[in-house]
Amino acid sequence: MAVYTQVSGAALAEFLSAYDLGAALAFKGIAEGVENSNYYLETGTGRFILTLFEKRVNAGDLPYFIGLKQHLAGKGYPCPLPVMARDGSALRTLEGRPAVIITFLDGLSPRRPNVRQCRALGEGLARMHLALADFDMTRENALGPAAWTKLWAGRTQAANALQPGLSDTVEAAFVQIVQARQTFSSLPRGTIHADLFPDNAFFLGDEFSGAIDFYFACTDALAYDLAVCLNAWAFDEGHAADGSALEYNFSKGAALIAGYQSVRPLSAMERDALPVLSLGASMRFFLTRLADWTSTPAGALVRPKNPLEYAARLAFHRRMESAQGYGA
Repeated sequence: MAVYTQVSGAALAEFLSAYDLGAALAFKGIAEGVENSNYYLETGTGRFILTLFEKRVNAGDLPYFIGLKQHLAGKGYPCPLPVMARDGSALRTLEGRPAVIITFLDGLSPRRPNVRQCRALGEGLARMHLALADFDMTRENALGPAAWTKLWAGRTQAANALQPGLSDTVEAAFVQIVQARQTFSSLPRGTIHADLFPDNAFFLGDEFSGAIDFYFACTDALAYDLAVCLNAWAFDEGHAADGSALEYNFSKGAALIAGYQSVRPLSAMERDALPVLSLGASMRFFLTRLADWTSTPAGALVRPKNPLEYAARLAFHRRMESAQGYGA
């Protein structure tokens, strides 16, 4: 989450007049994340999140995201629900941006997930995949392998400025991924979250209480979603400014995988593909972070995340030869 577009009091009041929520009692920008503009909103009827869609979100995809959350909620899966205006629409326009209000989800996002939370997250991810098994809308992964070459184009110097020789690591990782492209297309597919980082998951204590921010959800390999989570949850932060001190936490990774498999067991093919899927997931987030690092507008209420944290993950996954190294 982040804030790129500032919302005036007058514009907010006019926007809310289309709903039966009452006037705003509290309204505050949320700085975490890097993608859309998000605000905490409180009215006389409750607490909500107001999102204005920016950057990589295609307005034509928004009905998909809304339908996905409605489907999950209908299956009893904990996620925020879009709030309908009086005319029956969830999607409206605010400050020239597509905008939606969603219900507030109780819980806290863990800053440093523990082993129990990693297992609960794995279970929650698998439950999501099963709940979406009969979701009939589809969306191409706009940040899948086909997009990575375009994201990398022209950024060799930017990478090497962050870390000398980093472009060689990226190019070598590309070779490994290209060699395994057939693997990506032959795995079981379905609707995935594709961005289930700790700041997009809520917990009550160590119990998973829900997922938010489905705006990268798409149709792709289910095991790729697990690989994204391994990258996001199973590495312990180091103190080196260049991200080189990151280490894979085997206990967290094993717990996450075990939690997932307790609900949806991986096939042998998915298990064997875990190293290259994890390499691909780290490539995706390295490249989008590198793009954000070099192009975030001045004055935006947003903190671009360090691409080097994912450069360290790239190097780790390139060395990994089997799923056993992840705790599978």
